Amino acid sequence: MPITKLYIPAALLLLVLSCPLWHVGQSLPMMGKGPVTDSCVSHARTLLLNITDVLAQDLFNGTECSKRGVELNMATDTPSVCAPKGSTCTGTTKAEFDQKSCLENIGEDLRHYYKFLAAHPKGLLELTVQLRVLMENCFPWSLSTDLASKQAPTDSPSTFDERLSLCKVLKGFHVRTITINRALGYMNSGEHTK
Repeated sequence: MPITKLYIPAALLLLVLSCPLWHVGQSLPMMGKGPVTDSCVSHARTLLLNITDVLAQDLFNGTECSKRGVELNMATDTPSVCAPKGSTCTGTTKAEFDQKSCLENIGEDLRHYYKFLAAHPKGLLELTVQLRVLMENCFPWSLSTDLASKQAPTDSPSTFDERLSLCKVLKGFHVRTITINRALGYMNSGEHTK
């Protein structure tokens, strides 16, 4: 295994953990109010593990995926609206936490990545299924009739450019899923209500 493959995940982890106010996305006792349950935290954690596994597969053989850039969904503000109350990660201190806005942005991210994954070959079926499970159980409003009717494509050989694009988007989805896990863990812990 090339040494660069070891440095990229470590660098991402260091970046994510460098802000001390973010709590590790973990299942804590369920709060009496709010839509974030232990089950949602568990589904999100499983999704993160699945994305990590997909990025380690030979699906990107020949693309040097670990050296490629990241394509994030820039249509949402998930990182900023889901930052914890009192957070200084963005350079300014955040006074309040808006759970509704955070959940809406997460749902839009999930919807965006689900549409993207549904348009790719069956090699990503497990990841797509896990994403749908999270959406159905925790963000049902993010599923609409246009997503439900989408047919999975047949397996066909992909070009280098398609695999490269898939690599970049999945790396972005991986980063965003880390943010989602932390936000759901934060809301599930009840820290945002204090």
